[in-house]
Amino acid sequence: MGELFRSEEMTLAQLFLQSESAYCCVSELGEIGMVQFRDLNPDVNVFQRKFVNEVRRCEEMDRKLRFVEKEIKKANITIVDTGENPEVPFPRDMIDLEATFEKLENELKEINTNQEALKKNFLELTELKHILRRTQQFFDEMEDPSLMEESSTLLDPNEVGRVAPLRLGFVAGVIGRERIPTFERMLWRVCRGNVFLRQADIEDPLEDPTTGDHVHKSVFIIFFQGDQLKNRVKKICEGFRASLYPCPETPQERKEMAAGVNTRIDDLQMVLNQTEDHRQRVLQAAAKTIRVWFIKVRKMKAIYHTLNLCNIDVTQKCLIAEIWCPVSDLDSIQFALRRGTEKSGSTVPSILNRMQTKQTPPTYNKTNKFTSGFQNIVDAYGIGNYREMNPAPYTIITFPFLFAVMFGDLGHGVLMTCAALYLVLRESRLTAQKNDNEMFSMVFAGRYIILLMGIFSVYTGIIYNDCFSKSLNIFGSSWSVRPMFTDKDANWTFDVLKENRVLQLDPAVKGVFGGPYPIGIDPIWNLAVNKLTFLNSFKMKMSVILGVIHMLFGVTLSLFNHTYFKKPLNIWLGFIPEIVFMSSLFGYLVILVFYKWTAYNAKISRDAPSLLIAFINMFLFNYNDPTNKPLYRGQMAIQCLLVVIALLCVPCMLIVKTLVLRRQYLWRKHLGTQNFGGIRVGNGPTEDEAEIIQHDQLAMNSEEEPEEHQKFDFTDVAVHQAIHTIEYCLGCISNTASYLRLWALSLAHAQLSEVLWSMVMKIGFSANIGFSFVLFIIFAFFATLTVCILLIMEGLSAFLHALRLHWVEFQNKFYSGQGFKFMPFTFNSILEGKFED
Repeated sequence: MGELFRSEEMTLAQLFLQSESAYCCVSELGEIGMVQFRDLNPDVNVFQRKFVNEVRRCEEMDRKLRFVEKEIKKANITIVDTGENPEVPFPRDMIDLEATFEKLENELKEINTNQEALKKNFLELTELKHILRRTQQFFDEMEDPSLMEESSTLLDPNEVGRVAPLRLGFVAGVIGRERIPTFERMLWRVCRGNVFLRQADIEDPLEDPTTGDHVHKSVFIIFFQGDQLKNRVKKICEGFRASLYPCPETPQERKEMAAGVNTRIDDLQMVLNQTEDHRQRVLQAAAKTIRVWFIKVRKMKAIYHTLNLCNIDVTQKCLIAEIWCPVSDLDSIQFALRRGTEKSGSTVPSILNRMQTKQTPPTYNKTNKFTSGFQNIVDAYGIGNYREMNPAPYTIITFPFLFAVMFGDLGHGVLMTCAALYLVLRESRLTAQKNDNEMFSMVFAGRYIILLMGIFSVYTGIIYNDCFSKSLNIFGSSWSVRPMFTDKDANWTFDVLKENRVLQLDPAVKGVFGGPYPIGIDPIWNLAVNKLTFLNSFKMKMSVILGVIHMLFGVTLSLFNHTYFKKPLNIWLGFIPEIVFMSSLFGYLVILVFYKWTAYNAKISRDAPSLLIAFINMFLFNYNDPTNKPLYRGQMAIQCLLVVIALLCVPCMLIVKTLVLRRQYLWRKHLGTQNFGGIRVGNGPTEDEAEIIQHDQLAMNSEEEPEEHQKFDFTDVAVHQAIHTIEYCLGCISNTASYLRLWALSLAHAQLSEVLWSMVMKIGFSANIGFSFVLFIIFAFFATLTVCILLIMEGLSAFLHALRLHWVEFQNKFYSGQGFKFMPFTFNSILEGKFED
């Protein structure tokens, strides 16, 4: 149970793996995911390691599979995901996998090449078909008798007989529709207007055989005279990437060619359909097993990458690896090594040898699906030091609670709880769907956080008696409706209620219950004009109380760190002055709040002094303020004593600890002990005392540096201690003020909810609308704004502020977060679709 509050105890171990069983042993270790391999060849180039060829072969197989996957997605074929976790193939199976992938890749490339060639031929024939059809229309228009008569009237009748027939050449082709205007201008300028261009659009888009995109093209025919213009026209067509096709001059030849083109198109279409069917069959067969292939190949690649981290024994028969692993999982690791040895058929067992080291182990906190979200919140601030107190177990309660203090609304809490319950109850189905939406994945990962935030919001909503900005009148009101400063037996009449818009209730008159309201806030406050004034005072004091308790709890947790790491100096000159300083000032303020609540009732509440002024006068030693009377007898003596105690704690943390550290260093330097083979020499402190000195000294120096090389720098230690002391003392003030965000966001959320109700639903109810459909539209608008603004935006705001309160105000009291995370070698990332090495 103690491992829940601290990171797992880690150990550095050495693995001796036989060459024939190393592959299978690493495979089994990857399945359990409990070891982190260290790189024993940091100075060796990646391309000079032993298993670099195997890694390259795996990368080549992975490339081929990515090519196949790309073709499958291009064909809109669904990749089958059965959730199967295949075993790692043996090294001898790599040849079979390579042959399978090579055959599949070559077959797909051949199919694609043939299909592209067929599509290109099909495109050319289609363009030729449109050219033959369109050019026939052009020639028919040119041979129109009406046009011939019109042109003959423009000539002199005497010269008609003498004009020789004009023989024009022409070229026909296809060009992109968007290039027609530029193409036409270029022809006009280069040929100086001596060519005649006719063009017509092709209605149906044509498929580009290379890219597969649909393009729009146009048919054109250009008439000219002479070889010089013919060469110019062809060069311009070539520059604009226009496709030219042969076009017969006589209608009979064009008709025969069109018939032949149509026949070839029909035959080609049939071949294309058969080719596409064959390609679909190949891809569908590959889609059923490609995920399993991916997992196998990437598992093999991960294993060979890991084997490259090991040292090769001089005999070439043994691989030596160093691993970090939890002490509690050593038995599981031994079993995994035994299974790997048996699977490989080796008779020589693998050896696991624990090592002694001064290196700082990685931090590993075991989590499950419930605690992982809260642990991620803590790790986002910083990975904890090894065996440091883990804030995650406490965050499970404090984080949703502080969120709910800012978000407290019964209705909104119920909606949030229902949304989180949906994700929790259907988590198996949603996990199987593997949604790639990043926003949904983030919300789904924090479903238990959202569930607790919703439940706590329901609780605080009951305390605030706030449900969609309305109060619930379950128990009735505890206030009496008798008027103030009048006969207590008299009640207000209807005339009084009509004439007076604001009436004052007498808090000294007992109501239905004769005491405090059973739970939460009395619903009569929802009608009061001074509601905001009352809630301001209540929530501000509540925020200070919660903040001081939260910070005191954080300081208390630092005691467990000092005790575990055996640092008594940090306890006497660190923890005790810190807890006394905060308790003397802000703990005393919390006591004053509770005292004022209990010492003053409704009859004498007018004479109650201000806590804020009393707290300020406490620091100024001002006790002659006539406007603010003392709260109790002996207040001046007690407050002066508390301020003096708090002031004495400052030099204790600032100066005394530094001087004690310097004295211990000099004591060890001049009169200390030296251990030679375990023999104590000298007349200095005992071994137990020396160990205490060692721990305290290590706290001020680098943990990775050996003890004998550490030096005590008085200036550095003094500056470090001064920064820590100033930061803590000023932080007590600023952090306490920071908790007032609980009050501010709670009021903001309540007021925003009230404004939304009064601006939308209240208008809908007061308009006397007879049509239920219009009221339904108003309610839909209100529900949309509630979800978008009050649930999502306000919820995110409260979440971020609760996150800040934990990171800055709570965790900095005991949590340094300067460690590094335990990154085990595991195959789970491959099964989850994360294929990073």
